[in-house]
Amino acid sequence: MTATLSVIIITKNEATNIGTCLESVKWANEIIVLDSGSTDGTVEICKQYTPHVFSTDWPGFGVQKNRALDKATKDWVLSIDADEFLSPDLIDAIQQIIQNPNAHSIYKIKRITQFCGKYLYHGDWRNDMPLRLFRRGKTRFKEVPIHESLIVNGDVGKINEVIWHNSFHTLGDVIQKMNAYSTWGADNLVAKGKKAGLLQAILRAKWTFLRGYIIKGGFLDGKYGFLLAVSNAAGCFYKYAKASMKK
Repeated sequence: MTATLSVIIITKNEATNIGTCLESVKWANEIIVLDSGSTDGTVEICKQYTPHVFSTDWPGFGVQKNRALDKATKDWVLSIDADEFLSPDLIDAIQQIIQNPNAHSIYKIKRITQFCGKYLYHGDWRNDMPLRLFRRGKTRFKEVPIHESLIVNGDVGKINEVIWHNSFHTLGDVIQKMNAYSTWGADNLVAKGKKAGLLQAILRAKWTFLRGYIIKGGFLDGKYGFLLAVSNAAGCFYKYAKASMKK
């Protein structure tokens, strides 16, 4: 029997990216889209590719992705973000894996991210391999507001073909996301009862910069590597600084 694939995507105001994303997965047996209030034409674009487009509120990343997962009906599930797309080699790899009866239950996939118009290969993102492909029923997402991940309950394989991630088109995008993500991160720290203070914020930010720029070779990406290291350090600083203000 031929195995089948569902693709799940969550969206909000992704008209710039979603067409490229959907083009790369239109071969799948089923595409599920959960939108949380787009006003830029995202929903209309999605409806050109799939009838399974749903509008809902925004409960956070983990809960939203589980909602999309609950609507999937095929043997395998690929979770992809609206600002990502599959390389042709990755499409071939996925098609082969889901037809293999001896395949792993869950797969990590190599991801390369764009930062202000340049794809980066070093620094904190150099070994980025999120869990994205899995047999339906074998796993779910952790229901956290941010940095959701799959709960591993089985053997994990790796796919070295690439998901291209078209995030952070401009420094304005970087600053906007840094602000939002640091707020969510601060809320998470407070909810877990973790200590946070200005000294901790400073020290963690310094370490984040040194790790990304020096230890992980971010300097090899030139000025873009420097800007990424600074941005990650700033995001870390503001996460702990905001958490300290909530105490």
